[in-house]
Amino acid sequence: MSDKVMFMQGNEAIVRGAIAAGANFYAGYPITPSSEIAEKASELLPLCGGVYMQMEDELSSMTAVEGSTLAGARSFTATSGLGFSMMQEHIGHAVMCEVPCVIVDVQRGGPATGLATKPAQGDVMQARWGTNSDHSIITLAPASVEECYELAIKAFHLAYRFRTPVIILSDASVAHMVENVRLRTPKPEELPASRDPQCDPSEYLPHRFDPDHPATLAAFGSKYIYHMVSSTHDETGLAKTTPDVSDRLVHYLWDKIENHAEEIAYTKEYEMEDAEIVLISFGCSARSARGAMEKLRAQGVKAGVLQLQTIWPFPVKAVQKALAQAKLAVVPELNLGQLYSEVQRYNVEGRKVISVTKVRGELITPDEIIKAIEEVK
Repeated sequence: MSDKVMFMQGNEAIVRGAIAAGANFYAGYPITPSSEIAEKASELLPLCGGVYMQMEDELSSMTAVEGSTLAGARSFTATSGLGFSMMQEHIGHAVMCEVPCVIVDVQRGGPATGLATKPAQGDVMQARWGTNSDHSIITLAPASVEECYELAIKAFHLAYRFRTPVIILSDASVAHMVENVRLRTPKPEELPASRDPQCDPSEYLPHRFDPDHPATLAAFGSKYIYHMVSSTHDETGLAKTTPDVSDRLVHYLWDKIENHAEEIAYTKEYEMEDAEIVLISFGCSARSARGAMEKLRAQGVKAGVLQLQTIWPFPVKAVQKALAQAKLAVVPELNLGQLYSEVQRYNVEGRKVISVTKVRGELITPDEIIKAIEEVK
């Protein structure tokens, strides 16, 4: 199938990317600024044999997504603000039971109801630690409409590669902007893995504590019969709460993602070859960073941008490489410094790093970033 270029909104691109990756079930509750994802899913999924289900709230949405995945579907949902908070209980359940699915959080101003129609990037730490106890998680952040399409494909691949929920951390600006998108057909290796285990049913272990090769998730109703519990369990899926099993399980849930952080770390670099001032950002603020970079370059300042498409697991090597060459690093973001704190955490060489933040429901402008740099210089 040849590629097609369409002019569309970021929220629509996420739906089309999910369908290109094989998604065939959506359960959700409309909430600004993610509602267009539900709208487009209701329109497009039935056209390709999929199912759209309107739910009564976000808690039931995640329940339906988990249940449909276990029954053999490839499932996703979307939300924002308070809805993401309501989903956390079942995101944790999906982590523990290793249920692959994709959750789109279109960030808006907060806390609580906050600025329902305005952009923000304040859910960085909620995406990482929103659910209880030690666990790892995968979180991707698009900065353009085409990246919404591409990262939706990657999200489904990673969800099944690592048997885990994957979060797409969009924002109101990227979700509602309209740009050209190349709707390419994914290569076979980019698609989610098969749901058919390659073993005899009597030998099937639904939870194989092998961080390099998580077990294939067979569908309920197939010839593979197994247990699924959210309590501490052994490899068979049966509850077993001994100290040894708990230790192995928690380390496995952590290691299967953290040990493969470089495989999951998607970043983009702009003018980084000789950059002395490095702007590290993500989502809509990465676009502002690129605008600042272009203005600084026009003034003869060697500026570059490291855009993080993967937020979690944190792309440590890419950030440390950027810091190593920088005389000054700048972290623009629409929160009070959530990404900045992680950059500083891995700033082992002690480079000067400044935080440029904004929580007014408005985008950071390139001039505001440049002003912050000039004040430091």
